[in-house]
Amino acid sequence: MVLLSSTSAAGWEPLLLKKVPKATAYAWDPAEKAVRAESAGSASGLVYKLDADAAERPLLRWRWKVAAPLASHAERARAGDDFAARVYVTFRYDPKRAGALTRAKYALAKALYGEYPPHGGLAYVWSSSEAPDAAWPNPYTGRVRMVAVRSGAAQAGTWAAEERDILADYRAAFGEDPPPLAGVALMTDTDQTGAEAKAWYADVTLAPRPR
Repeated sequence: MVLLSSTSAAGWEPLLLKKVPKATAYAWDPAEKAVRAESAGSASGLVYKLDADAAERPLLRWRWKVAAPLASHAERARAGDDFAARVYVTFRYDPKRAGALTRAKYALAKALYGEYPPHGGLAYVWSSSEAPDAAWPNPYTGRVRMVAVRSGAAQAGTWAAEERDILADYRAAFGEDPPPLAGVALMTDTDQTGAEAKAWYADVTLAPRPR
């Protein structure tokens, strides 16, 4: 399943954050055949919405490039939750998995916005200093697990190809099988640190495991 092709970003929608006044700029870069993201004290994303079984297509593949990682900072804290590049995978809310308080919160969110927010997610990041494969809870919500895929400046300015097994990563993060996929999102954000960052994203796909 091709989500981001080498010709356009068709199907991707802006993902704006209501509490962040300045949005990251995203544009199709024909020279790179990729989405270019430029952030200066800003945060927002692009999202491709899905309704699919993660077990059927568990292999998430993509290519990305950063001009430079952010200067080393406390990435596990709220005040440092910024990354030159991240790829999110979100999963649908399942009332059967939620307690009464969570169900009430999600019902209110649906009444306000017309749809349920995601149940949880995995955020694959290009870290400034965390070691590859390091994982930690998102500082804003325990329902998102951060995973460092690349780290530091050694590969800055060059394309890197990635593959992650989202089914295995979700099980490792939350100790259970995931609900259906809700979407895949791209995000370059520097609203916490006020820094500048530039990144490119290309060739995002979901694929079954080889038989």
